[in-house]
Formats: sequence, structure tokens, C-alpha cells
Amino acid sequence: MSRSLPNGTVHAHDVVLHPGAVILLPMVSARQVCLIRNFRVAVGETLIELPAGTIDNREDPLETARRELAEETGYRAGKLEKLCEFFMSPGILNERMHVFLATDLTSGAMALESGEEIQTEIVDWDDALAMIDAGQIRDAKTLAALMYYDRIRRRK
Repeated sequence: MSRSLPNGTVHAHDVVLHPGAVILLPMVSARQVCLIRNFRVAVGETLIELPAGTIDNREDPLETARRELAEETGYRAGKLEKLCEFFMSPGILNERMHVFLATDLTSGAMALESGEEIQTEIVDWDDALAMIDAGQIRDAKTLAALMYYDRIRRRK
């Protein structure tokens, strides 16, 4: 991708185009969040994350949120509330992340996609924050969503 600068020169940029994604904050109770352990090929490690997934074929982010929550955790949400959105790495990537709070959860079967290695883990909210402090949670979208929602919780 290239753009013209104010001085008239043209500068080329490497940009990864992405359809966008959702990240879910599944609150199993007022004090417990569902995290996942997800093997990530790019870093060769299993990371502790919030469930998330790519928006398919211009799908509405709310529908993506419903689908990904069920696929990766088995939970279905009685209520999904959009909290915020942000760009993952705007220097090279146009991916927009839509953050949804999932509450009134009912459990069901997971429907993992081929190649996914995911295990769920129910964690007390304060323990999830302690995992950030201890460096156990290193996934950027998870850090952003947990810290954003913690600010909301503290205001209430």
C-alpha cells in the first residue's frame, strides 16, 4: 500500500488486511471469568487468553461473538454487550477488535475448528489480574480487554 506525503513523495507501506475479530469476556459469575489455554503456532506456545475469533464473510460482530463463544468455550450467552473496540497493531495491520461482555451463560459442548488446541479455565477475577502481574497472560487483546473491563468494574 502506498500514500502520498505532504511534500509530494510517495511512500510504500507493508500492510496486512484483516476482516476484523471479536474478543469475548465470558463472566461465569460476578467474580469468575472463563479464560482459555490456546496453542499459538506463530509463537510456538500455549497462551492464556480470552476466547476470540475472526469475523467471517462480513458477518455482524455480534454474530461472530455468539459463534466464537460457543465454539471455543461451549458457553452460550443470555446477554452480549459490546464494551469497546480497538486496533491490534495499526502500524502494520488494519484488524479491528470488537470486545463483548458475555453474561447469563449456559454451558454446552465446544465445537473447536480443525487444528485448534483449546482448554477452558474458570478463574476468579482477582486471580486473572494477578496472572497479568505475574506475566502469565501475555496476549495483547486479552490484556487490553481485562484491563478495560477492570476499570468498568472498579467504577461500579
